Amino acid sequence: MRHTAEGLVPVVVQQHDTREVLMLAWVDDEALARTLATGRATYWSRSRREYWVKGDTSGHVQHVKEVRLDCDGDTLLFLVDQEGAACHTGDRTCFDADLVHRVDG
Repeated sequence: MRHTAEGLVPVVVQQHDTREVLMLAWVDDEALARTLATGRATYWSRSRREYWVKGDTSGHVQHVKEVRLDCDGDTLLFLVDQEGAACHTGDRTCFDADLVHRVDG
């Protein structure tokens, strides 16, 4: 698995049954090990410079069902069972924001 210069790997997070894209987060080796050991999504917060377990403060827990590595070995996919909102704004997904572009046809 390839890491950034900071030792991180991006994680795309999807709802396991609907494949709805919920969020993007980051892990290092320790966060990934904690996720695999507990079954709860654990990430590295780049802004706070600390580990956070999704749902510990909000109650919006992510139970990890599968972890997959992409074909280039530089991005992970967490398939989760999301309880409540995934986004810190309270939205179900972090991708409910403004539409940037739509291709018709």
